[in-house]
Formats: sequence, C-alpha cells, structure tokens
Amino acid sequence: MIPRYSRPEMVAIWSPETRFRIWFEIEAHACDALAELGVIPREAAKTIWEKGGAAQFDVGKIDEIEAVTKHDVIAFLTHLAEFVGPDARFIHQGMTSSDVLDTCLAVQLGRASDILLADLDGLLAGLKRRAFEHKDTVTIGRSHGIHAEPTTFGVKLAQAYAEFSRCRERLVHAREDIATCAISGAIGTFANIDPYVEEHVAKKLGLKPEPVSTQVIPRDRHAMFFATLGVIASSVERLATEIRHLQRTEVLEAEEYFSPGQKGSSAMPHKRNPVLTENLTGLARMVRSMALPAMENVALWHERDISHSSVERMIGPDATITLDFALSRLTGVIDKLLVYPDNMLKNMNKFRGLVHSQRVLLALTQAGVSREDAYRLVQRNAMKVWEHGADFLEELLADKEVIAALPEAEIREKFDLGYHTKHVDTIFKRVFG
Repeated sequence: MIPRYSRPEMVAIWSPETRFRIWFEIEAHACDALAELGVIPREAAKTIWEKGGAAQFDVGKIDEIEAVTKHDVIAFLTHLAEFVGPDARFIHQGMTSSDVLDTCLAVQLGRASDILLADLDGLLAGLKRRAFEHKDTVTIGRSHGIHAEPTTFGVKLAQAYAEFSRCRERLVHAREDIATCAISGAIGTFANIDPYVEEHVAKKLGLKPEPVSTQVIPRDRHAMFFATLGVIASSVERLATEIRHLQRTEVLEAEEYFSPGQKGSSAMPHKRNPVLTENLTGLARMVRSMALPAMENVALWHERDISHSSVERMIGPDATITLDFALSRLTGVIDKLLVYPDNMLKNMNKFRGLVHSQRVLLALTQAGVSREDAYRLVQRNAMKVWEHGADFLEELLADKEVIAALPEAEIREKFDLGYHTKHVDTIFKRVFG
C-alpha cells in the first residue's frame, strides 16, 4: 500500500521482518512439540529457540537466496540455518511450506483484525458522543434526495452507530473464522507429523487447529474475511456520502472541519471542499475490490495450488492497511464535524410547511375522508407550494373541502415539529441501551 494511506502499526504487521519472525515462531513451536514427542532432541529445540530467537534476519540475504531457490520458505530456512547451526536439520520436520505460510497469514490477519476492531471502537465512541450532542437537533430527512419528514441529526448519527456496531460484530466473527492453524504436512494427512504438533502450535499462537487443511487452509474462510472488510468499507462510504451531500453549498447542514491555512482549490480561494469524505469514498471502492479475488481464491485445484498466493500477498496488506486508514480518517471527520442547526431549520422551512403533508393526510382519513380523496386534497395544495412557493398551511386553510373535514385548530396542530421527534428517546434506547 502507498504510504499516503498507511498507518505504521498496521504496516508493521505486513513487513518482511514481521513475517519472518512469525515463520520462525511457527517452526520453533513445532520443534518444541516434536521434542515432547521424542521426534527430535530436546536440546535441539532449545538451541533453535536460543539462536533463532536472537537472530536478526537479513531480508536482503533471504531475497538473494530466493533468487536462486525460487522458493521463499526454503530461502528462509537456509538463512535460519546460518544462525542455528547443525541443529537446523531438525527444523521443518514433516512440515510443508503451506503450514508455515497459511498459519502465518492467520496470525497476521488476526493482528490486523485487532487493530481494525480498535479503530471501530474509536469511531463508535465518536458517533455516540456526537449523536447525544445532537439528539434533539431537528433536521429534515430525505428520500430520493428530496425533503421527506423531520428527524434529528442525532438520529442520523445513531443510525451510523448501529450500522458500525453490526460491522464490529461481523469482524469479530470473521476474525474467529480466520484464526486457524495448519501444521498437517503434505496433502494435510499428518502422515509425517503428529496432529499434536498442530494443536501445540495453534495454542501458542492463539489459533485453533484447522479441521481439514488439505495442505492449505480452505479459502472460504479468507473469502468471508475480506467480504466483511468490504461491507465495513461500504458502511464507511455510506456515512461519508451523507456528509458530502450535507456539505453541498445549497444545503450546508454539516461540514468537514476546515483547518487554519487549509486551501480548497488552486484556482478558487473561496472553496471549502469535502475532500476527506471524497477520499473515503475512493478508499472504500479499493477495499471492496479486494473481496472478489478473495472469493475467486476458494476454488483451488484438488488439495492445493498456489493461484491464491499472489492474490493474498496483495490483498492481505492492502485491504487491511486501507481500511485501517479509512476508519481512522472517518473518526477524525466525525470528531471535528461542523454542524449547522440553523441551516437545518432554514432548509426544512424552505418549502413552507410541506413536510407535514402526511399528518394532514392521516387526519383527513381519520375524519372520514377516503384515502384517495384525502390524498387528492393534500396533494393539490402541496403542488402549489412546489410550483408557486405558496404557504402549505395557508393553502390548506383556504381549501373549502379540507376545512369541511377538519377544524382549523386541528389543521394547525398538524404542523407541530415535536410530533416527529417524540420517539427519539426510544430510538436512542434501542441503539445505545
């Protein structure tokens, strides 16, 4: 992933240094188990930990060896033997390369998940704080981009909180699903290595044994993991898009924080653009794009092939690094989001009471007017507001058919904003408990 959209902690998980250190730990834990079983000498296992654990693996040297061997795990084992000495012959006993690679990927994805879960916790905290801050800030709800009925800005943020809470639950399950260990040898039959070794390594690394690994861990697990990241990215885009719409000049109900010295355009000094949320929309597209190749990785040939390998070398780091950056950026946007309640009321009143049409419609039906006639009466007065800028209440009061069905006081009562927000507490209780 390019540095512009990367954060150090997540990047470190995918560095060659981290990868080789995990490979060593897998091999060393396996040696401990083999020593317990009497397959290799206990002193050899101890030496492997002491000398290998103290080693500073030279990434460049491993790359040089791989240029000759054309095999990354063999290149690593060759380099490791330089530190361990004669006891290196006991390393990788009965194992195959996928045992190391797949188990390492499980560790890396688990660590990446923990960072992403922490990111989501930070975002949820910000959404909750701002939701309660604007719990009673009345604004217009929109469907199809058109004024619908009043809501509150707090309810909008509560919706986002509920959505990202679901995202967090999905990621917890995806993390659990991906955290499996395979130390089962060629074709996954344990012919040359005891299943106890897999159980031991899994326990040491915080994983669980893969029930049937067929030499590789089944890629349906990875497909679900990356699909989950894609869903989270879609939720990021949903909230980012809402903010982008609210920042439009003719709306301006909310706005990204514009810092001192910030410039919006190289040509137009007046510009304050929603660049952060636009960026988030683009990043979400990238994360989603990595879910499809993960799904295509499920159908490998027979017990294994390596068509998935090149894909995962890219999507593993790129998807997690990008989503980590996006969640952090979105949290910053929410924390500093500028909210304009006066503009919300101004926009809501732009069509002079039109948003109360449903209440009038329902009142007419309750007064005995058929729904078809009630709809006709309300709509014909509403169209005058759309087309001529009329006042909806005044038009209704001047309509003889409406007045014949409803007293003036009852019509006026239908224009009370508080009616639309009376269940906000219930919504908040459902979302926040």
